[in-house]
Amino acid sequence: MCGQPAADVPRWETEDPPSVEFTCEDCFTLLPEARRPDDANHPPGDPTLIDTLRRIVANRQHAKIDGVLVDLWSASVTILIWDQLRDDKRQQLLALPSHQLILRCVAIYTRVTAKNDHQ
Repeated sequence: MCGQPAADVPRWETEDPPSVEFTCEDCFTLLPEARRPDDANHPPGDPTLIDTLRRIVANRQHAKIDGVLVDLWSASVTILIWDQLRDDKRQQLLALPSHQLILRCVAIYTRVTAKNDHQ
């Protein structure tokens, strides 16, 4: 999950990967999946987004949310961080579009785990 709608990426070339900013290899490998309809749509402020992410983790299966493919790792990290946040911080995150909420949680997780690795 990188925030770049995989449907916007024209193709994946194994010899010379296209340089699309903020698009990860997972999105490219899931490109055929990106053409399918969204599994869920969540406008900013919709708390059911967290339920959808929990379902991704429970089913151990990626899903397409608001036009962006969300992989199992991104969903699980988001839930892990979400469960540790105070309610006021949760409300701030919920005000963001779904992909930005996920990216923020991934960034928090990265910072926390990087600090633990250096100790």
